[in-house]
Amino acid sequence: MAELSKEYASALFSLACEKELLGEIKSNIEEIKTLLDQNKGYLDILSSPALTISNRHSLIDEAFGNKNEYVVSFLKLLCDNGYISSLNECINDFFALVKELENRAVAKIYYAFELTSEQKEKLVKKLMGITKKEIDPIYIEDKDLIGGIKIELDGRVLDGSLSSRLNNIKGVIGK
Repeated sequence: MAELSKEYASALFSLACEKELLGEIKSNIEEIKTLLDQNKGYLDILSSPALTISNRHSLIDEAFGNKNEYVVSFLKLLCDNGYISSLNECINDFFALVKELENRAVAKIYYAFELTSEQKEKLVKKLMGITKKEIDPIYIEDKDLIGGIKIELDGRVLDGSLSSRLNNIKGVIGK
């Protein structure tokens, strides 16, 4: 399903760029993401086999009829093809394409103990130096790390956590 969500997101992104509507469509998608986060059951309703395609289209028109026509058509297309439950993945993939265009990357930084402002600043600068991109950090507390940090960036995991190092030692000793 991940590949399909990337294909749909890529199609919407390409259309937005081609029609020079990326800013408007990005804004619409951000609003839809916010609404979906506030109304968790909405996608379940749109995915329900009890509703006809026509009913699903009506619900989309009611909720998002004031959005760009391409965004509304995109939502209906997902419904028509049975992929509306993957909308959140499509949205995430769409934003990844926008960030790539803007030469930005999201770094999920997992830590066991709160980082100081100075540590955060140095880490972001280091990541910017490595990737040559602007970095949007997301800091996530993870007590399972014991110590150190783990970073998810551009599909890669940089694991400098103590728990990872201990697991590596266990693997060497266990052999």
